[in-house]
Amino acid sequence: MDLKRAVAKEAAKLIKDGSVVGLGSGSTAALFIEELAKRMENEDIAIFGVPTSYEAKLLASHYGIPIVSIEDYDVDIAVDGADEVRKKDLALIKGGGGCHTWEKIVDYNAKEFVVIVDESKVKDSLSFPVPVEVIPHSYRVVMKRLKELGGESVIRLGERKRGPVITDNGNFILDVNIKVENAEELEEKINNIPGVVENGIFSRVDKVLVGTKKGVKALKK
Repeated sequence: MDLKRAVAKEAAKLIKDGSVVGLGSGSTAALFIEELAKRMENEDIAIFGVPTSYEAKLLASHYGIPIVSIEDYDVDIAVDGADEVRKKDLALIKGGGGCHTWEKIVDYNAKEFVVIVDESKVKDSLSFPVPVEVIPHSYRVVMKRLKELGGESVIRLGERKRGPVITDNGNFILDVNIKVENAEELEEKINNIPGVVENGIFSRVDKVLVGTKKGVKALKK
């Protein structure tokens, strides 16, 4: 079985009848949403989804998962993917798809936050560029401040579209090459820069499910 499919299927087993579920974004999270819909159909259980992006919302609607808002409901469990997971402390880099602001709002406010990845995403150190969502008018000064922290930034440009990528919130994304040692500290420092909306360092996760050739393994801090 495909490693992404295997870990998505395992994560879907964690969801209980009546749960409000944070629906992550990205290719592995998309498989989770599909597997969740299968459980709803086959087991006749009620599940409500809080999407972390327009992509997740459209996919959930396609599969018939009722959508609710974090404005009105607490999230019981959030299941999301990651671009990289550091093995020693489960620090994550997320935001390759540009959804990390919505993802962090939902994931960090869930009672349980579970990450699903295949084994290629688990690393000894974090090297993936850190996505930073910024207010468009602030990008130059934010880049300057990030350089003071040791980061070199570029504006993420669109594919099949001229100019910068525009997030679901109407902002730009900077991709920052920066060394991540203390993930929680750097996450806070970047977010304290005026003009930054949110960054893609996730220092808080309850569990990581990893799809491997020998089966699905669970990593905990």
